[in-house]
Amino acid sequence: MRYAKIGGQAVIEGVMMRCGDDVAVAVRKPDHEIEVKKEHRPTLNARLGTAKIPIVRGAVSFIDSLVIGMSTLTYSASFYEDEEENGKTPAEKNEKADKLFMGLTVAFSVVVAVALFMLTPFLLSTLFGRFIKSALLLSALEGLFRIMIFLAYMILISQMKDIQRVFMYHGAEHKTINCIEAGMELTPENAAGCSRLHKRCGTSFLLIVMVISIICFMFIRTDSMALRLLSRVLLVPVIAGISFEIIQWAGRSTSALVNIVSGPGLMLQHLTTREPDLEMLEVAIHSIEAIYDWRSFQEEGKEAGCEGTCVR
Repeated sequence: MRYAKIGGQAVIEGVMMRCGDDVAVAVRKPDHEIEVKKEHRPTLNARLGTAKIPIVRGAVSFIDSLVIGMSTLTYSASFYEDEEENGKTPAEKNEKADKLFMGLTVAFSVVVAVALFMLTPFLLSTLFGRFIKSALLLSALEGLFRIMIFLAYMILISQMKDIQRVFMYHGAEHKTINCIEAGMELTPENAAGCSRLHKRCGTSFLLIVMVISIICFMFIRTDSMALRLLSRVLLVPVIAGISFEIIQWAGRSTSALVNIVSGPGLMLQHLTTREPDLEMLEVAIHSIEAIYDWRSFQEEGKEAGCEGTCVR
């Protein structure tokens, strides 16, 4: 199986795909038509010149993904706003969106995530400090709390009806990319037979972040609770950067070690993806074809002898 340089994200009744500096989002509108929006959007790494700096590029890419993800989610949601907004087109509403508000929203999301998944587990583990004197055991306990909170969060949101449809589009995103990488013609029927799991998924990335954070924090030894708390915040970019390198490596390799590392993330994707229908796969294909020449990719694969089939 070959590596296609394309990735994406599920949005409200649609899929966003990104290939290099090109971004496309396809949305199934209330009238059942598919709206596709394409834009040339240089990556933040390209603009900052950090694309070739390991770990740094991962932290920058994480921020870039948050901004683009929020923007495309807002765009897709604009098709389903209340009647009073119907006088404007989604594009017009998106163009008039307050950039400052978008920035504050992303910043707030990061703060909430750090507080919930980094600081809360630390504070919970300190409650056991009077009973557990080993710093190593306390760090392990903190890591256990972190993973428990993360899994509980995933389980809770997966019960929401609207989120379940987003998870179906998440499955459509994975199936179409898997279809391309297996060297198959990209059709809804072919994609339907492919796996809805993918090693480069953001779900796997987040789980790797949890694990890397446990390892990193085990090496921080200080009696100052304030410094330990501060380290949980300051090391977030480093942890994100390391996790990015791991997820990229996993996406390019099929070695036994990669399969072991990717296993837990793939298992978790059974929770964050659902089986999509053919119409959802059609939306994902529209998004891909707006920015990616998958036919040329298939021809290159045939010349290299890399044809294959998708497996469930």
